[in-house]
Amino acid sequence: MKDLPILERRRIEAMILKHAFDVISERSGCEEAEAVIGETCSRSAIEQGQSLAADLDHAPDLSDFAAILPNWTKEDALQMDVIKTEKDAMEFNVTRCRYAEMYREMGVGDIGHLLSCNRDGDFCIGYNPEIELTRTQTIMKGASHCDFRYKMKKD
Repeated sequence: MKDLPILERRRIEAMILKHAFDVISERSGCEEAEAVIGETCSRSAIEQGQSLAADLDHAPDLSDFAAILPNWTKEDALQMDVIKTEKDAMEFNVTRCRYAEMYREMGVGDIGHLLSCNRDGDFCIGYNPEIELTRTQTIMKGASHCDFRYKMKKD
């Protein structure tokens, strides 16, 4: 499963989660469906972060994170303008997001933020909780670009 591009993994997950979302919405309402799908994806992201951190012999920093970033960009999934990549700070803008495009094509664009975007900060919880993500906008929510700003928390 680790060799499967994340874009493809998210497509497969979305095919299943779309049906789960619909069933939960029918039974308990849209708000509950969003909460369940959001929590499900959050747990998955934390677990993925823990798994990738376990491959290292030290607590990951942002240099380590930069080294695994190609997992998310594979197959031209993201087009990015890198601003800064350092041990304690990594900043970039995503100018094209095939995840957002794919979710819209699949008819799940309205929950795309739950399926992908919200995972970004949750991944850090599992990978290294000292990594903090600040993002003020996403393509998924209609912005021209996503502004990713990661930094190591200071003591």
